[in-house]
Amino acid sequence: MTAEQNQGDSTSAPVKMITTDTGRILRVTPADEAARAASTAAPTVTAAKVDPARRADVLFRKRRAEGHELSSWWMIGAFLGTSALVIVLLSWVPYSA
Repeated sequence: MTAEQNQGDSTSAPVKMITTDTGRILRVTPADEAARAASTAAPTVTAAKVDPARRADVLFRKRRAEGHELSSWWMIGAFLGTSALVIVLLSWVPYSA
């Protein structure tokens, strides 16, 4: 991921940093706030929204609520468990050690 660094630039727009309940840091510019205010001020009629997690080409993705994301420790545990299973199964193969 790349990030702009405006350390000596006095013409840059002020950026507000917002921290969510889960610890994510969001960078909000005045343009973002204006776009959000415009979208809430004048609701428009739009087509039915399609959830990107439910598209036909997405098989195993599941959208979770904020704060209910899967912990990375499950993936680490699955890796360690699979590794242990492979080692145990290989111990049954003759002439492998």
